[in-house]
Amino acid sequence: MLKENLTYVEKEITEACKRSGRSREEVTLISVSKTKPVGMLEEAYGLGVRVFGENKVQELSQKYDALPKDIEWHMIGHLQRNKIKYIIGKAALIHSVDSLRLAEAIEKEAAKQNLTADILIEVNVAGEESKFGLKPDEVFDFALKVSEFSHIRVKGLMTIAPFVENPEDNRAVFAHLKKLSVDITRKSAHNINMSVLSMGMTNDYRVAIEEGATMVRIGTGIFGERSYAQTNAG
Repeated sequence: MLKENLTYVEKEITEACKRSGRSREEVTLISVSKTKPVGMLEEAYGLGVRVFGENKVQELSQKYDALPKDIEWHMIGHLQRNKIKYIIGKAALIHSVDSLRLAEAIEKEAAKQNLTADILIEVNVAGEESKFGLKPDEVFDFALKVSEFSHIRVKGLMTIAPFVENPEDNRAVFAHLKKLSVDITRKSAHNINMSVLSMGMTNDYRVAIEEGATMVRIGTGIFGERSYAQTNAG
């Protein structure tokens, strides 16, 4: 199943890139492995997967310890301040930075470990009450504040679009995030890079790519249904 699913997703990503005049190399596929056993990740690793996304700190940490060290781990779920110490140095990218208090705590822990943490700013583009993230009009000022920290690098933006029956319904959400990243880039702020746009999941990643996604987070489309109701990023 895994091999067929990966082949299918890869084909769909390639075709979406072609439709939008982009190179396949511009899009990173994050295989969202939350709730999946280590054995399944090992199978995916054997098929060439090297970028995995996890929602929970404990799960990322356990899998980090159990699997080969050339894997790139992404923390895509909501992050609590008291859990930061467990993933600094393990997660290549934290996608879900949504408050100054969280950014300050990441800065403090990264300084303690003498490294720099790469982060994305989570934006609640659709304004859903059930989702985390900054409002679009708060992002630039927030990015400016975070850019002053010496142990954090802002690499771009992330959003979790609404779950919709028709993926086209999320096109405006993805276009909005892309426009936001372009607007911030034009302001040329120090230590703020907008090269990463993490948006699009199993249901709508094709549309997200057409609107400029550089990372798509696909769980169900690769690993199959999870053992509980779908939540955050997959």
